[in-house]
Amino acid sequence: MESNLKFTETHEWVLDNGDGTITMGISNQAQQLLGDVVFVDLPDVGDETEAGEAFSLVESVKAASDLYAPVTGEVVEINEDLEDSPELVNESPYSGGWIVKIKLTDATELDGLLSSEDYHAANEE
Repeated sequence: MESNLKFTETHEWVLDNGDGTITMGISNQAQQLLGDVVFVDLPDVGDETEAGEAFSLVESVKAASDLYAPVTGEVVEINEDLEDSPELVNESPYSGGWIVKIKLTDATELDGLLSSEDYHAANEE
């Protein structure tokens, strides 16, 4: 399922929706390292993101971790389910636990992300 995803070195995953937007969340490995997620600080729709810059926060029982934007663009949708059920990030990191959708400013930024294969090779458990 995740072979169609791209990843950042900071453990965010990216799905190219094919319409100029991406969906992103955190990788399975990242949620395992964090432990039980208790809060996701969602950005607002309309917020601008800058590739590589922190734009949100995930808090777990163990730690708080910044989320880094994988691309430059504008937040067009947030996963409101996470407001009441942040544990979705743990239970379903690649589907129900997605965090935001971003409208790309420059689609070529996707070329700089890691393939699923490269990400997993660099982060073998």
